[in-house]
Amino acid sequence: MIDLSRSEVWLVTGSQHLYGEQALRQVAEDAATVARELDASPAIPVRVKAAPVVTTADSAREVCAAASREPACVGVVAWMHTFSPAKMWIGGLQALDLPLAHLHTQLHRDLPWSTIDMDFMNLHQSAHGGRELGHACARLGLARKVIVGHWRDAAVKDGLGVWCRAACARADGRRARVARFGDNMRQVAVTEGDKVEAQIRFGVAVDGWGVGDLVERVDAVSDATIGALAAEYDDAYDLAAELRAGGARRVDLREAARIELGLRAFLEEGGFVAFTDTFEDLHGLRQLPGIAVQRLMAEGWGFAAEGDWKTALLVRAAKVMAAGLEGGVSFMEDYTYHLEPGRERVLGAHMLEVCPSIAAERQRAEIHPLSIGGREDPVRLVFDAAPGPAVNVALLDLGTRFRVLASEVDLVEPDQPLPKLPVARAVWVPRPDLATAAAAWIHAGGPHHTALAPALDSEHVEDWARMCGVELLTIDRDTTVRGFERELRLSDAAWPVVRGH
Repeated sequence: MIDLSRSEVWLVTGSQHLYGEQALRQVAEDAATVARELDASPAIPVRVKAAPVVTTADSAREVCAAASREPACVGVVAWMHTFSPAKMWIGGLQALDLPLAHLHTQLHRDLPWSTIDMDFMNLHQSAHGGRELGHACARLGLARKVIVGHWRDAAVKDGLGVWCRAACARADGRRARVARFGDNMRQVAVTEGDKVEAQIRFGVAVDGWGVGDLVERVDAVSDATIGALAAEYDDAYDLAAELRAGGARRVDLREAARIELGLRAFLEEGGFVAFTDTFEDLHGLRQLPGIAVQRLMAEGWGFAAEGDWKTALLVRAAKVMAAGLEGGVSFMEDYTYHLEPGRERVLGAHMLEVCPSIAAERQRAEIHPLSIGGREDPVRLVFDAAPGPAVNVALLDLGTRFRVLASEVDLVEPDQPLPKLPVARAVWVPRPDLATAAAAWIHAGGPHHTALAPALDSEHVEDWARMCGVELLTIDRDTTVRGFERELRLSDAAWPVVRGH
């Protein structure tokens, strides 16, 4: 569902006519060389194209405007090969409607100490040419990522690849549609939010639909397609005996398949990339969607329960950034704690909807009663999340602004098997520890719904938040409660100024 290779970034190289036409031809050749190698790097998931070299104010405006008009282009990478006067960049940077990365590099890694002359010095001026661009960006208040190092270095390519992934998520969000079946859960504060401001900030359109609209699609599904999907379940998962062909609950598996097919049809027909539901507004649905939601998330759709559209769009953004990476992304909820001294950890889960992309092993399809919702027992996939590092991310609406919270965690195996817990789950240890991380999260107003992303790290989240122009707070190994509270106070004071820049 998500193919980042269809997107591209433009390498825009800066110079000026002062150095002569021969130097400019060399700059263009060098830019093409750099773009070709970056384009071929596995660390960079999009195409990298060399744009015409910028040498005047008009050319800066033209290339930045052209990049902003190109549907496939998700961002601009600026490289100052020589000294490129910053005043000529102002109009172009003001016209740029895309994320900006400043690649502070030079063609040659090493200086030719024995042969270096002024011709070489004039041609290779990134060291101070890049500072000139940085000054213009600072004067304009432009959010951008600065990547420093030789362009062939793995760390540089990795950093640029992270930025490209975030740029793809930002571009996806600007044309995204979220389908919201029913409203948010009654009296729940954190799942509310300003959908108009979300469209202004992220570009996403959040549309409400009655569950009856979904039921129409579900009821229209044919028996033949249900049978084919049930057979796919047979091959893909370890089914509980009662769900297998001839089993006592096979009819319930077929109903789950019917819901998946109807839900998929609704989302595809409407061009939706994310959705929400709520167990209080099921009406004609015979089951709360479980396996259907899990499978759709695994294919790239964003999801959150209980009408939480903010987390649904966040899960989708994380899915886009994680496309092609190992580890997966899932809707998640901090459910309960293990508070043994020195071994504190979080048990995360939800009623049904945890994405199998984070699973440690082949999933088991099971059916169990659900004490809420008032419908038939739903089918769901049950598994443990794979151990490893992850980032747990939340998006909240403070009324005056959106805030992104990123908490670095380490997923671990459960201390013991969980044979009576009939849902998929993840166990993690927050950094630096549970007490500090939980206190910081609560001080920041963080919600209980998150996007748990083993495939990503906090750098992806930082780049995405910067591109979207939203506040970011990170909880990591260096966090202290006192320091985090100070950061919150500073952010509360500074953010109105940042937004009004």
